Amino acid sequence: MITAVLIDDEEKTHKIVSQLIEAHFPNIQIVANAKNVAEGIDIIHSHFPDIVFLDVNMPDGTGFDLLKKLKFNKFKLIFITAHQENALQAIKFSAIDFILKPIDILDFISALNRTTEALEKEYEQIKIKAFLSNFENITNQAQKLILKTTENIYVVNIQNIIRCKSENNYTTFFLNDGKKILISKTLKEYEELLQAYDFIRIHRSHLINLNYIERFEKRDSGFVYMKDNSKIPVSHRKREILLRNFGKLLNP
Repeated sequence: MITAVLIDDEEKTHKIVSQLIEAHFPNIQIVANAKNVAEGIDIIHSHFPDIVFLDVNMPDGTGFDLLKKLKFNKFKLIFITAHQENALQAIKFSAIDFILKPIDILDFISALNRTTEALEKEYEQIKIKAFLSNFENITNQAQKLILKTTENIYVVNIQNIIRCKSENNYTTFFLNDGKKILISKTLKEYEELLQAYDFIRIHRSHLINLNYIERFEKRDSGFVYMKDNSKIPVSHRKREILLRNFGKLLNP
């Protein structure tokens, strides 16, 4: 899902943009709205959006003022502006997409199509690089997994993943450097992908890398203690599967 924020002081603009996105771009979600520069800065820093729709003139300043004050700027920018020649010329010279007010449906769709294509191209280049690396290392463990969040695209070495935890339709990856990455995909998708690399699902909510086990506590169904100091429960029906795989790892 592509995330977007809308910063504009006109309620009419908020309504039109929301309706057009809902009708024509189901893969885009407006996660926050703002009506001035101060609020706009806050929502960008809070949501790290992929796309920012930005008005030029607002009650407490301009869209240019907002851009100068941002700490996070890894997003695609689409200006929403009335016919103001100076601002419009600067936008055109900078090759930044813009939508003129009053908003024309075809112009809006065209601008957003260009923006989403640019986002996908950037993502595609990362995927291609990861594929080439994986293809060259197909016979060993040095595989790379792409994890895309709302804020970032991570390229992670599989051997650096300690465990994965399911949270409804989300999966959290725990890496050996202490980093946590939350992905909007189910654990089942990653279970199938990682099972060939010493990963085993020992509980409906937990997928672990056998190489990071420190010890197995046998009481009840059992608990696995991982090298990140986590204690993971083992479901009754997964206990024997875990012990078999654990034994293979110790005696390859």
